[in-house]
Amino acid sequence: MSLLLFLAAALRISVPYTLAALGAAINERGGVINIALEGMMLNGALAYVLGAHFSGDPWTGVAAAIAAGVATGALHALVTVVARADQITSGLGINLLAAGLTKFVLTQVFHSSSNSARVVGLPEWDLGALSRVPGLGPVFSTPLVLFAIALVLAGQWLLFRSVFGLRLRSIGERPEAAATLGLRVSVYRTAGVLISGALAGLAGAWLASEQHSFTDGMTGGRGYIALAAMIVGKWSPFGAAAACLLFGAAEALQITLQGSGFPNELLQMMPYLVTMLALAGFIGRATAPRAIGVPYDPEGQ
Repeated sequence: MSLLLFLAAALRISVPYTLAALGAAINERGGVINIALEGMMLNGALAYVLGAHFSGDPWTGVAAAIAAGVATGALHALVTVVARADQITSGLGINLLAAGLTKFVLTQVFHSSSNSARVVGLPEWDLGALSRVPGLGPVFSTPLVLFAIALVLAGQWLLFRSVFGLRLRSIGERPEAAATLGLRVSVYRTAGVLISGALAGLAGAWLASEQHSFTDGMTGGRGYIALAAMIVGKWSPFGAAAACLLFGAAEALQITLQGSGFPNELLQMMPYLVTMLALAGFIGRATAPRAIGVPYDPEGQ
């Protein structure tokens, strides 16, 4: 039973990482670096709380979170795809903007710079026998867990089996060649960024729903870990999801070992240490899309 509980904790913890990493895989296959995942998640988390707080409906909060993620993605696309600014600088700027903006809104609405009022979380679904599986049942009864699994499958199909995915990947490799075939590079890249924003906003909704509130800086670097998972997973939805499970297991182990006499400082380092080791090559070398981070100028300037 303890093993099942550990697996359930790892799966639950990995959900926001998986959603954000999936969006990043789709986004970066089109050639746009997305350091802004952290800001997208943070904006999504606050939007969920605001939507759930004013409507009393958690699904309104989810819709608001997705909308906030898309809006943040639109800003990133405007700066990087349309204005052709440096993509890493844009992402970092959006993260800083989100950190300040969420704190400002938190203060204005809830009169606190640290946390919001308590809001309703997403209800559990009764899935019959699946909901009664020891240890894992409550996890599978959580809607966003099922959505995350379905979205990973859909994302893998979208990137590697659909016409859209084929065109997006060709743009991420050789945008000039794709443009000569009549593909609108800016449209496909913008679509990738918006999809990434929607999924990162959904990841933020998960965090706020699980905590039933918003706290300042509650993403805690998860956007950066999701980006690392995407790289470890070699820009593939399946690979990214597997890497997120690894990081989720590391965080679950950290929680399990609390109070065991293991040095607390080392416990806090564990998820980040696993991230660094994975990126250092223990999983295998990853090759980025050829044109990633390179702005496309249709006029050749």
